[in-house]
Amino acid sequence: MTDRKPCKVCNFTRQKSYGLVVPSLDDLKIKGREFLGFSPGEPVTVVLENDGTIVQDQAYFLCLPSNTKFMLLHEKETWSPGCRMDGGTAWMARDSLVLEADTVDNSSAVARWWHLAQQLKQDVASIILMSEADLQTLVDAPCPELASAMGFEEKKAEDLQETLQGVLDRREEERQSKELLQLYLKAAVQQDQQQEVPNQPSQEGAGDVEVDAMEVDSASGFMSRTLMVLKGKTSPETRLSTEDLQMVVTRGMEAMEKVLGWDRRKTSALLQACESELSKRLQQVQAVQSIRSHTQLDREQHAEEGVETPAQGSN
Repeated sequence: MTDRKPCKVCNFTRQKSYGLVVPSLDDLKIKGREFLGFSPGEPVTVVLENDGTIVQDQAYFLCLPSNTKFMLLHEKETWSPGCRMDGGTAWMARDSLVLEADTVDNSSAVARWWHLAQQLKQDVASIILMSEADLQTLVDAPCPELASAMGFEEKKAEDLQETLQGVLDRREEERQSKELLQLYLKAAVQQDQQQEVPNQPSQEGAGDVEVDAMEVDSASGFMSRTLMVLKGKTSPETRLSTEDLQMVVTRGMEAMEKVLGWDRRKTSALLQACESELSKRLQQVQAVQSIRSHTQLDREQHAEEGVETPAQGSN
């Protein structure tokens, strides 16, 4: 067996790829384990990288052309295709070129969700560590292609995307709850400060109460960024924090007319929109708090029943 065959070997993610020259299939496994960081003697399966054909026969290995690319798989790993557009035949030209160069283009939106899907496939618990941008990328991924990448049926992939969307929704609710809590705490601090200095006019201190005083407009008491949103953005109420919404609503019609330089009709429309948005956010937080409260009461009732039952049985 003197003939030596030039070939390539990669791992199942295609992120590591090396060129080898080996005389046999067994030597390919030995050197492939070494280059890819597998443990010596670890069981591996050799497949063709392009279509997943299992290579077990030495004669078949020798018949393959030079520079054939192989993939080494661990015991629990399975071959999966690269990113495809039509379900099996037309490979993306760019991905093909990238793979031939033995690199992966992580800037590609398709490559990004595909690698996130592989990460989730290996460890479902990794969802906890994913950023909101990563979760949104998986939610927006084409469902049939996501199912193919995960090795799922399409219905299961749809359920996965619904679960990920639920995680995003819960994070948004937690953020709004945190904003509301911060608003309550700041209001309490402001009230304490006013009680400590009762003779100080409230209007004179309005611009000094802001926590982020670096970019506060002294005349209006609003942050410069908040004024820019109010004056220059479409639907500004959706872009403001809960604290800013509370401040706008509290100021009232006349004060906001002076701050914005608008007529009463336009100012009134803005105040109504801000009041509606603030009410919606508060209702969401109250709904979550109500659910938690009922859950806690149910647990306490069950706990009391569990304590009383043995006593009744002893009588």
